[in-house]
Amino acid sequence: MSRIPRICCTPNAMRLPEHTDRSTCASGVEIPAFRLVAEPLRRVRSLVCEQLNEHLPALAGSEPSAHRRRPEAMDRLIEYVSGRSGKMIRPALLLLAGRCCGRITDEHVRIAAIIEMIHNATLLHDDVIDEGQKRRGLPTINRLWGNETAVLLGDLLLSRVFKMCAELEEPQASRVIAAAAVRLCEGELKQAIQKHDWLLTEPDYIEAITDKSAVLFRSSCYLGAVLAGASQEHAQSLADYGLNAGIAFQMTDDLLDIVGDERKTGKTLGSDVDKHKLTLAVMHLLRSVGDEEKETIINSFLANEGGRHDRNALVKMLSGYGSLDYARNRTQEFVSAAVGALAGLEESEAREALVEVAKFMADRAT
Repeated sequence: MSRIPRICCTPNAMRLPEHTDRSTCASGVEIPAFRLVAEPLRRVRSLVCEQLNEHLPALAGSEPSAHRRRPEAMDRLIEYVSGRSGKMIRPALLLLAGRCCGRITDEHVRIAAIIEMIHNATLLHDDVIDEGQKRRGLPTINRLWGNETAVLLGDLLLSRVFKMCAELEEPQASRVIAAAAVRLCEGELKQAIQKHDWLLTEPDYIEAITDKSAVLFRSSCYLGAVLAGASQEHAQSLADYGLNAGIAFQMTDDLLDIVGDERKTGKTLGSDVDKHKLTLAVMHLLRSVGDEEKETIINSFLANEGGRHDRNALVKMLSGYGSLDYARNRTQEFVSAAVGALAGLEESEAREALVEVAKFMADRAT
């Protein structure tokens, strides 16, 4: 078993693309509740970085390939990715769930790193699908290196995940991670197939975002509890917390895609409507208007193939029909469900931190 690093790795000192500005990076936004797990979270970040920079593994029946060097251009790409750490919400939830039920172990750190690498791989693929130009305050990989490189880099991250899962001490963890990955991919595919479906129902939408996003939150919290020796009851409570918090997070993300400020979110916004995906506020709007106005909304905003929609006009319409408030209120319901799931856990700093994180999920769009 490889040793968990206790110091930050330093990527190769290769020059970044001249037109990037790391000072504008929106990543690393501090969430106060995460201070309780700051040290293990730093170790998670270091392990992710280490995995990105690790030498090629040896193939079965062959000598170790540590002597092989990457091309300089690939080093440059890896360095750029290593410097784009996000808020680390999913790993932090895993660690906080562990603190709720016992102590944090090296296995917590390894699995938290795996979860973050899966998430980062999905972001690389998402930016290709959505034609995103900015992520975490910096130009996306697909913008700088092209779609092919972005997809293959996401695949590289997932291949590292496979290797790490094979080395885990807890077999159940690998099974949970594998199930979450399958659900995540099916959720993304489901949402892609649902494009242009103007009759999509709210339960259909919640099912899709549960699979594509909330399942990873749920798995993080469940694994954090199990690895700390939690009872099945407490592990299930934390899984329920993660599921509801994850749904609230994605609902807020979808709302920010409509009303957010790219300077604050650090990523390209407006892609859901431009890519003909229905999200909660727009679904409410379509339910609230008559057939004639619904047809106008669909033709003017949702089915428009001629470029980016008029965000200001859409926001004004959503606000006028109470659709933005509806989406915020529904998000708060899932936040309340997340907090309620913690009721059976013993009071602790970690439990209080989880409450704060759940509230943060919805507060991002207020």
